[in-house]
Amino acid sequence: MFTLRPLTETDSIEQLTDLLHHAYAQLAAMGLRYTAVDQTPDVTRRRIQGGHCLLAWHQNQLAGTVTVHRARLNSPCLQFREPDGAVLSQLAVAPEWQGHGLGEQLLDAAENWARTQGCAAIRLDTAQDATHLVRRYQRRGYRVEAPLQWPDKAYRSVVMVKSLETLPPSATRNNSCSATS
Repeated sequence: MFTLRPLTETDSIEQLTDLLHHAYAQLAAMGLRYTAVDQTPDVTRRRIQGGHCLLAWHQNQLAGTVTVHRARLNSPCLQFREPDGAVLSQLAVAPEWQGHGLGEQLLDAAENWARTQGCAAIRLDTAQDATHLVRRYQRRGYRVEAPLQWPDKAYRSVVMVKSLETLPPSATRNNSCSATS
């Protein structure tokens, strides 16, 4: 039903940004002003830079996205700096495609990418008050690792982590999960 593929140079950052705004509108209505609620295309470009950004398509319609990075050594979040970890961000599914398993496919793809990079864990953050998201990630094996207060956010977040079974060295392209390739 969905085709997942990496972002290419010919993909529209504006279209990706519109998807993020659309997908995060429900969270904005809850008073949770995630960056993706109203970020500019330049911010979208900056947030995917250096990461593995996947797009999900249903025919010619952009239906979802996720970005996963290796450790973010310059992140203000200490847990995101862990050299054996990956960081997941900007998971978004268009509202009309929510409930069709696309979010799970995107998470599977992000976690698999992290495994191929030799990462032992994958982390993400979400608003503490987005209890439906916290529960969703917990069902996938993520656990709350630490509280987090982003300086530009009025709400508290939590960092969540999931341990990954790494592939044998012969199956990975890079046994080191770090911010450089």
